Amino acid sequence: MVAAPKKATCALRATIILLAVLLPAAAFSADDKSTVKGQYTGPGSCSSTSCHGGVQPRTTTTVLQNEYSTWAVQDKHPKAFLALSNDVGKRMGKILNITPEKEKRCLVCHALDIDAPQKAATFDKQDGVSCENCHGPSSGWLGPHTTNGWNYQKSVDLGMYDTRDLVKRSEKCLSCHLGDAERSVDHELIAAGHPDLYFEQASFEAVMPRHWKTGIDKDPWIEIRTMVTGQAVQLRENMRRISRNSGKFWPEYAELDCFACHHNLTAPKDSWRQERGYPSRRAGNPPWNPSRYAVFQIVLKEVDRASSGQLDSEVKRMMLLVSDITADKGQISRTAASTAEVADQIAKKLASAQFDQAMAQRLVRSIVADSDNISSQGERAAEQAAMAIDSLYIAGKNNGRAGNEPQVRAAINSMFQLLQNPSTYNPSAFAKQLKAVGAVMP
Repeated sequence: MVAAPKKATCALRATIILLAVLLPAAAFSADDKSTVKGQYTGPGSCSSTSCHGGVQPRTTTTVLQNEYSTWAVQDKHPKAFLALSNDVGKRMGKILNITPEKEKRCLVCHALDIDAPQKAATFDKQDGVSCENCHGPSSGWLGPHTTNGWNYQKSVDLGMYDTRDLVKRSEKCLSCHLGDAERSVDHELIAAGHPDLYFEQASFEAVMPRHWKTGIDKDPWIEIRTMVTGQAVQLRENMRRISRNSGKFWPEYAELDCFACHHNLTAPKDSWRQERGYPSRRAGNPPWNPSRYAVFQIVLKEVDRASSGQLDSEVKRMMLLVSDITADKGQISRTAASTAEVADQIAKKLASAQFDQAMAQRLVRSIVADSDNISSQGERAAEQAAMAIDSLYIAGKNNGRAGNEPQVRAAINSMFQLLQNPSTYNPSAFAKQLKAVGAVMP
């Protein structure tokens, strides 16, 4: 549970909310120079029952109006700051000789880490990852967005982050779930105990307690568009991260395949890695983590075959460099940056691409048909395939393609169970189960 704020803070927040509701629209003109824009007011400013703090979702308004309640009670994000002081956080602090609750590289993702001038009196970093982490500083639009005649674009113009844009939405999520120029989970943090980062936009959205309307009524295939756009943005951000890191020092092992090194050793006769061999790299050189491309390359061939050829040549060139410990760091940085630009253009195209039932089925068949190749690329690649198949199944079911639900769900769950212990991952078992899922999906 989120700790209750002090009474004075509650009163101040209530005053802000009351003003936002009662004052006339003219008082909140976008041209009003007295408005302090760019300040973060904290989630309590959204918590009125007449705004976003209701208990039950509403269907008669453009928003659910229970967003704050969903976030505070069901979501994991408000607990992000508290995670810094749990047993693992304390141990990491001891190993790294830091205090996680005060360490900037921890706070940038586990809280809303901003400078003092940007903090309104109602702001409290212990709220964890809250409304304004994703939606931007609310002081510019908090009041006026409740008035008659206001629209979403006006709020965006006053500082709201445009989460309706699928490219921007994925970019915002990935800023913490993968990293950006200000946020990074490197090999040092992972060695100290931080979880390895993995992500798939549509799957992560599906398991969140959603506090937004999905828009399925206007866009029946929004889940697939979210998935393919998210895959492109994820690859783009991965390439940008490699470009930044290779300019500092190389190799940065967080960019490589963790389980190429961190796996249970077996007798040579039982090693699937040695049986597979080491294509396009010297045995012993750690490979790039291919998970952010293993499934996306299959998806892109179905959705935009022309773009897939260009991207594939860029990625293969980058993979050869990353997997060569003697490669020039500058060349790695430039190649990764070039690949990121190609992925960025593709992401923008996919965000407006059209999808239907036939395309959804083709995507499933293509992923299943490539199960042996995907599974041989390691646990993280298999994980991406499992999440993608799950998203495609949900999209099909939401569009009336039901049938075999108990069998499909059981088969998908069994597929995820094979990924529970990454160091003992068995590619042949995963490939077999992925094919079994494909066989029962309608």
